[in-house]
Order: sequence, then C-alpha cells, then structure tokens
Amino acid sequence: MVSFLISIAVLIVGYFVYGKIVEKVFGVDKNRETPAVANPDGVDYVPLATWRVFLIQFLNIAGLGPIFGAIMGIMFGPAAFIWIVLGTIFAGGVHDYLSGMMSIRSNGASLPELVGKELGMPVKQFMRGFSLLLMILVGAVFVSGPASLLANMTPNTITVTWWIIIVFAYYMLATLLPIDKLIGKIYPVFGFALLFMAVGILVAMVVTKAPVPEFTDGFANLHPKQLPIFPMMFVSIACGAISGFHATQSPMMARCIKNETLARKVFYGSMVAEGIVALIWAAAAASFFGSINGLQEFVAGLAPTANKPAVVVDLISKQWLGHLGGLLALLGVIAAPLTSGDTALRSARLITADFLKFDQKPIKKRLIISIPIFVVTFLILQMNFEVLWRYFAWSNQTLAVFTLWSVTVYLARKNKFYWISLVPAIFMTAVSVTYILIAPEGFHLSSTISYSVGLGVAAAVTLLFWSKKSLRQPVLNV
Repeated sequence: MVSFLISIAVLIVGYFVYGKIVEKVFGVDKNRETPAVANPDGVDYVPLATWRVFLIQFLNIAGLGPIFGAIMGIMFGPAAFIWIVLGTIFAGGVHDYLSGMMSIRSNGASLPELVGKELGMPVKQFMRGFSLLLMILVGAVFVSGPASLLANMTPNTITVTWWIIIVFAYYMLATLLPIDKLIGKIYPVFGFALLFMAVGILVAMVVTKAPVPEFTDGFANLHPKQLPIFPMMFVSIACGAISGFHATQSPMMARCIKNETLARKVFYGSMVAEGIVALIWAAAAASFFGSINGLQEFVAGLAPTANKPAVVVDLISKQWLGHLGGLLALLGVIAAPLTSGDTALRSARLITADFLKFDQKPIKKRLIISIPIFVVTFLILQMNFEVLWRYFAWSNQTLAVFTLWSVTVYLARKNKFYWISLVPAIFMTAVSVTYILIAPEGFHLSSTISYSVGLGVAAAVTLLFWSKKSLRQPVLNV
C-alpha cells in the first residue's frame, strides 16, 4: 500500500511542478483570444465554464483504457505502477497539454491538420485516415465494453445486444447535437459517478488493508504467458499513461476553453486525474484476489469469449462496496467509456469535416458526414472484443508517436526547449514499432529482430529530425 500511495502523491506533485515547467516552455498568452471567444458558432465553438471543460476533457479521455488497460497491465507486475506514474508526468501530460495548446493556437484545428502542418502533406493525408480509423475503433470498443457491464446489471431484462443498440443510439445523438445541449449537461452526472467509483475503490482498499504489491517485491516479469514487459506492458496500459486518442479529443475543448491560462488545468490536469484512476484499478485488481498471481488465475478460469476486465470490475465493485455502492461504482466505470465513445465519434465527424472543409452548423451536413461513420462503427462491432482491444491499443500508441513528433517539430521551430517532447517521442517510437513486430496479433517476429528494428527506426527518425530541424521545414515534406 505504501508504494501505491507514494505513486499517487508523485502524480499530484508532478502536476504542480512538471506541468508548470511544460506550460512555461510553451508560453501562454492570457490576452490572446481563444477560438471559443473569437469564433463562437453555437455547435462546436461554444465558450464553457472551466470546471465543465475540465470535466468533459477528463471524461473524454478516461475511457476503458485506465480501467481495463490497467487491469491487464498489472499482470506484468509492479513495474506497471512505475509506467503509469512516469508515463503520465513525462509523456502523457506533455502530449495532452502541448497538442491541446497547438490546437488552441490553430483555431481548434483537429489532430491531422496539426500534425500535417509540422510533418508535411504525406503525413497529413496518412493521419487523416489513421486517426479517423482510430476514432471509429474507439467508438466500437466503447460500445461493447459498457454494454457488457450494463447487461451484467440487468441479466433477466435487457440483453447485451439491446444495450449495444441503446448505447449506440446515445452516441449518435451526442455526435450530432451541439456540444452544450447533451454532452455539456449530462457529463456532470457521469462525473459524479466516476469520482465516486475512484474514491470508493480507494477507500475500500485502505479499509480492507488490501495486499497491494510493493516496489520492494521487485520488478520481475509476472505475466502468465511471459509476454515481454517491453513493449507489451507499455501498450496494454495506454490511456493511463499516454494515449494518442487524447490528442484527438483536445481540439473539442480547444474550441470551448475561454483563456489559455486555463489549459494546464484542463489538459495536463485531466491526464494526471486519469493516471490516478489507472493506479487505483491496477492496485485494486492486484490486491482483490490476494496477489497478482491470484488475479491471473481468476482471469485464466474465465470463458475465452468473456470480456475479462469487465468481469473483474463487476466483481470488485459489488464485493467491496456492497450492492448500492457497487452499483454506483459500476455506473462510474460505465460512464468512463460512454463519455469517450460519444466524443470519439464526434471527433470523427470533426476530422472529416476539417478535411472536406464542410460547414457543420446545419444538421443536414452533420448527418451527411455522420451516417457513414455510424455504419462502419456498427460493422466493426461484430469483431471479438479482445482482438478489437489489442488493435485499438496499438493504434492508440502509434497515434501518440505522430503527435509527439509533431509537437517536437513545433517547439523546435519556435526555438523552445523541445527535449520535453523529444525524449518521449523517441521512446514511444521504439515501443510502437517493436510491438507490432513482436506481438501475436502483429508479425510475431523474434525478439532479436523486433527489438533491433524498433530501436533502429527510433534512431532513424531521430536523425531525420536533427537533419531537418535547422532547415525549419516539414520533416517528411516531399
């Protein structure tokens, strides 16, 4: 428990210390008009109260990743705690804040437009397709997850299929309606449930004196299938440490924030809050079953087709918090993916609209873009959840790689201290490339080949950056 509490304390200190450093490196201008103030349109560009903007951003990014990902990641051992803390402070917070500020400075531009501006037209075209695919994957993943949990709560009344239809219908409304009409009003309710869930599970661990793993236990790889910690753990725990998905959500809040001085609270602060949620669920899963091995044995005994993290969450919530408390906790867990899935599809609409230069004020034009997105999302829903999650996780981290490199180029062009994003960019490049080469769902190559190529690609991209930065031109402009 001591290691867990220290980890939470370090995250909080990281927000006030390193978050302030990152803010200073970028350089905010309190007198500069934000897109919400300069170009309000009543649909996407809507000035909102800071607490509401923070809550929407936090709920947008705190999907299944910091819960399901943390549960799967802790199976590697206490090293998961280290990654959540260091990843959140030095990678995820930097990634989220700087990409959010870049969007604010670019009139709320979506991620592909931001990346393309820094890395060149070929990358922009790739990112348009890749980020749109990720948003649809997120929408599909975050329909399946909450639908499974809701079905467990209503076993004799509403089936998983019907919950999928209900959740999907809500996503459609959230995608189409002005941001302040549905999302802006319902998120405070979801926020309370998510807050109760995190605090409730934390208190339960302290009261029951749960045997949370300690750093003194060592950092040996405990995964039952002996999957390598690098890169597998760094992809399994995505949203709880760093996630490319976050940068696709930031432009929505970049269009609603009232002043640049509030950005650290909204972007860096919500990443730290998500890191705390990930720590809580990693610790809860590892301690509820007596040990990490106990968790592994329980998961191994579940049916191959079961949504295993959802079963773990359901069991922990009900047994530790009682019937009513467990119900509220589950609502918090359900709220997290719901409030990421709805804005993922909304982001897909905005990305497509930015690419096509399609005005989104008329509802008819929103429908023209949204209907094909809904159809593709529904088709992807037919995939097995575990396979869908693994592809989402890798795509998520790969998107973070492109975002980090574009942020690094941006800082270099502005003659700012770009090392704060360069180091995580190099590291995540190695992680992403190595993963797709070594993973069973990837090319399944040997560790020697995968590590060599992963490190080689990271080194090559770094050399390309160094060769181009002095010329102040897009890194991959051809």
